[in-house]
Amino acid sequence: MTAQVLAEELGVSVRTVYRDIATLAAEGAAIQGEAGLGYVMQPGLFLPPLGFERDELEALALGLAWVQGRADPVLGRAADNALAKIHAMLPPEGRETVEGEEALIGPSPEPPPAVVPLERLRDAIRRQRKLAIVYRDAAGAQSARVVWPIALAYPDGVRLLVTWCETRAGFRTFRVDRIVEGAVAEERYPRSRRALLKDWRAQLD
Repeated sequence: MTAQVLAEELGVSVRTVYRDIATLAAEGAAIQGEAGLGYVMQPGLFLPPLGFERDELEALALGLAWVQGRADPVLGRAADNALAKIHAMLPPEGRETVEGEEALIGPSPEPPPAVVPLERLRDAIRRQRKLAIVYRDAAGAQSARVVWPIALAYPDGVRLLVTWCETRAGFRTFRVDRIVEGAVAEERYPRSRRALLKDWRAQLD
């Protein structure tokens, strides 16, 4: 995208775009290109340096501790890494807040293990791909479904997959430990995940 197009969309001057792109690139944003030709931002996430108040640090530490103790191992390791990065950029007084455990997460029952890896389910959610599952209900009966996965939920002692179910033509929630098969299709589901989540939440009200 050229600087001229960016300037028009943002309502700023081309010179401002040149300056801001240079600043972002200097801070580590994966932007390729140059003035007069155009710019491309490479895939991935980038955040500039952030400053946190004491309460904000406590909230981050508490949230990451929750993920470490209740999410699956992949997200648990990600929380470990995120906490290490936050710790590394903090001044001494900030590190005391993160390390001080001023707020604690209570014990929670261990959820039953998943047969289908949660990484696969998260991949289908992120790429908005249909998912063909075989589900075993509480009585042991199995059924095949095609679902549109939109979120993973982590209530105490269980993990849930929130979906739009083509078989039932409505929103359905499945316990992850009872999904015995799960194949991610290349076909995207026809509605955006954000819109589906909005409708699902509205249904809960």
